[in-house]
Amino acid sequence: MRVAFFTECYRPIVNGVVASIDALRAGLRAQGVNVTTIAPRFPHFTDDARDVVRIPSLPLPTATAYRLCVPYLNADDRRRVRGIELVHAHSPFVTGWMAVSYARRHRLPLVFTYHTRLDAYAHYAPFDRATTERAMVTLTRRYANAADAVVVPTQSMERRLRELGVLAPITVVPSSIDVERFAGGRRSALVRARLGADGDEPLALVVARLGLEKNLELALDAVARSPGLRLAVVGDGPHRSSLEERARRQGTSNRIRFVGALAPDRLPDVYASVDAFLFPSTTDTQGLVLVEALAAGLPVVAADSEASRDVLGPAGRLVAADPDAFAAALGAALGAGRDQSAVHLAYSRYTVERQTRRILALYEEVLAAKAA
Repeated sequence: MRVAFFTECYRPIVNGVVASIDALRAGLRAQGVNVTTIAPRFPHFTDDARDVVRIPSLPLPTATAYRLCVPYLNADDRRRVRGIELVHAHSPFVTGWMAVSYARRHRLPLVFTYHTRLDAYAHYAPFDRATTERAMVTLTRRYANAADAVVVPTQSMERRLRELGVLAPITVVPSSIDVERFAGGRRSALVRARLGADGDEPLALVVARLGLEKNLELALDAVARSPGLRLAVVGDGPHRSSLEERARRQGTSNRIRFVGALAPDRLPDVYASVDAFLFPSTTDTQGLVLVEALAAGLPVVAADSEASRDVLGPAGRLVAADPDAFAAALGAALGAGRDQSAVHLAYSRYTVERQTRRILALYEEVLAAKAA
């Protein structure tokens, strides 16, 4: 089978969407599926594989790593995507509509994975926020209804799309990680020191893009109410300076270390070297870092949301998005220690092999329907 992925968000960007796409690509390729990925070209970045087709792109008017795609395939690129049997879109923007056009022109089935609540990112647009949110909702509904099948990572996102007016068939398939790799991380005094903790000092962890939509102020405020606790914040983004200033104002900058973005291969040892994981976001469609924390057996404290309930199931502590409640739950989590049942949950729900089987079954279903 030959499949084309169309995505606006891809390497060198490092985030949950890219990790999810790469995990699915690896799983499909292991099953003999030929996956070609169409993604924007980035300055000074070269792919190490021929199965990634880069299209022209321009910088956006806002301060962001993302690019404005130009929907153009040259003659060589068109040859590289010949023989595609199914189109899988991972974005409803320019590359997404390229996917629609390609699928319709060649009479191919179109699958769309809903990775991101676009309306939660409306504050980045240089327009009125309410107007932008409505536009993103309209775009999401229109795009999803253009697909033969829609994939969402949690049941709560299926309910959300139905509320938005999506009528297309929806399948719930959680995004996956290499569970064995995250379960095999090693606790290290050197890693703990780099994260800001000496000896046995309690150390909590946040892994996130540092954006306003991630609600990271909640984690900082909870640490301010937890004397003696240290926090490592792994990730980068446009909200970093504001968060660092908040820590300074609260007098916790000596207990909170902003580590910056780390290479993915370093993360298993980071999870293994901390004592608890904090997830303050209520806007994620799944939260891949929640799954990574589960696989590492960490006690998790998450702001209560439908998506986090779906991901964590019986594991973790879901609390109101309130600093006092978060701090209290964090104290209980630190006292409870590591949770082997969380590791079992990750193996039962979030492996690449499980995701691949379910996506392949969906591919076969939509191919059969298109043939009929």
